Amino acid sequence: MGPDTKPVSTLAPGLYVVATPIGNLEDITLRALRILKEVDLIACEDTRHTQKLLNHYGITTHTVSYHEHNEASRAEELIEQLKKGSRIALVTDAGMPGISDPGYRVIASAVEHEIAVVPIPGASAFVAALAASGLPTDSFEFHGFLPAKHGQRRQVLEGIRSSKQTHLFYEAPHRLEETVADITEIFGPGRYIVIAREITKIHESFIRGLSGDILQKLKQNTEIRGEITLLIGKAEESQEAIPITSIRDRIKQVMAAEHVDEKAALKKVAKERGLSKSEAYRQMQRT
Repeated sequence: MGPDTKPVSTLAPGLYVVATPIGNLEDITLRALRILKEVDLIACEDTRHTQKLLNHYGITTHTVSYHEHNEASRAEELIEQLKKGSRIALVTDAGMPGISDPGYRVIASAVEHEIAVVPIPGASAFVAALAASGLPTDSFEFHGFLPAKHGQRRQVLEGIRSSKQTHLFYEAPHRLEETVADITEIFGPGRYIVIAREITKIHESFIRGLSGDILQKLKQNTEIRGEITLLIGKAEESQEAIPITSIRDRIKQVMAAEHVDEKAALKKVAKERGLSKSEAYRQMQRT
């Protein structure tokens, strides 16, 4: 058998959902390597990125792109091949396909067509961050990425303010300080949070502490970069009793801090809380 000849495989037909390393290339299982070698095709979020992993382990399986921009059309093509008995591995750039990454559409379609879907577990950033965070792991909720828009992000955070679970989010480094500022205002400066950065990579680090203290650290350090997992600890009894600042009081705060009139302050507070100006005005009138 020549060096480029693919070995005969006894792998069953189906869609193999394969977790890949989130940073350190050693974080891949022996089973995942075997699957990637034996399938007929690897569907990748970015073929160039996946090729680095395949080259590292000497895997020559053919690849095809499968990402958010071609997901609908590519899913149909992959399903047709799977219906004919193909063995296809689905991977993303890092972690488990379908977890804040492309993959859901083809996985759901395979299930609908009664095609075998086989998970090949492995690295996941939020699971690794949770395990090393020091926060309770008995009950937690993963939300994916926080909304980029200020008002929508505040709505999400206000919705979990009194939660008795640990909550996990992915966040972009350039929004991190603003997000922690929102947490400090909504939850109070005494809520315990953890920022996990660059998990499994050379510059892996954890920042653990009270949100108010961490906010001050972030203001002093503008060089926070890389992949961020943000964890928010559960509410304590004393924290649940802290009232959320009323719209009227918040408007007064903005007027005093920024030296603007009530109209300008109302506009800013409405945006902060994801409300229309008219709805914010109505709520102000009721308080």
